This record gives sequence, structure tokens and C-alpha cells, in this order.
Amino acid sequence: MGFLAVVIAGIAGFMFGAVWYTVLAKPWMEASGVPVIDGKPTNSANPLPYITSIVGAILVAGMMRHVFSLSGIDSVGEGLVSGFGIGLFLVTPWIATFYGFGARPFRLVLIDGGYATFGCAVIGTALTFF
Repeated sequence: MGFLAVVIAGIAGFMFGAVWYTVLAKPWMEASGVPVIDGKPTNSANPLPYITSIVGAILVAGMMRHVFSLSGIDSVGEGLVSGFGIGLFLVTPWIATFYGFGARPFRLVLIDGGYATFGCAVIGTALTFF
């Protein structure tokens, strides 16, 4: 599991996010309160959120690769379950904490926490292919 595996896994997580948020675009926009024009977020043409997202997914994949290597996680099933657990039990509680104190809707926790959970599962699975 080298550098290329990390990049590919990060891209896989990013692509999953594109599908996730395309499917959940309307409820996410409503829950997040993001400004919308013509049914799209006003910053949808701004490349910075997309760059941040792909870089973030690659960084997550890099740390997960490190943890997987130290833990001996090397099968697809182990990668899937471990990634799922990282998303559900490490990332999502932080999201819930931030949104709870920020008085954000619980629906937003479910949408963004769901992406964190399933996105990490995708990354974990992808990492074990190499």
C-alpha cells in the first residue's frame, strides 16, 4: 500500500462524495442553509471547496493507510469494516459535536456523518486492493 494506493483511495472517496451529495443535494442544501441560486449553491463555481475535498480525502486515505499498515489490515473485508468504523466512530462524533454546538439541524449530521462513514468505508476498501 504505497503512495499510489493512497491517491487512488482518496480519489475513490472523493468520487463517492460526488455521488452522495448529488443524490442528497436538495436535503443537504436545506439542512446546511447554504445560499442557493437557481437550485445550486452560490459557491458551486468556486474550485476551492472541491480542491479542499479531494486533498482532504487523500489525507484521510494516507492516515488510514498508516493505521492499516500498523494494524495488519490487509483484506478487503477488514478494510471495509475498519474504514466504516473509522468514519462512524471517529469522524461522525466530531461532526455531531461541531453541529450540536453550532445549532445545526440533526439531519445535517446524518447527511455529512453518512458521507464520512461510507466515504471512509470506500477508502478503506480501496486501500486493501493494493
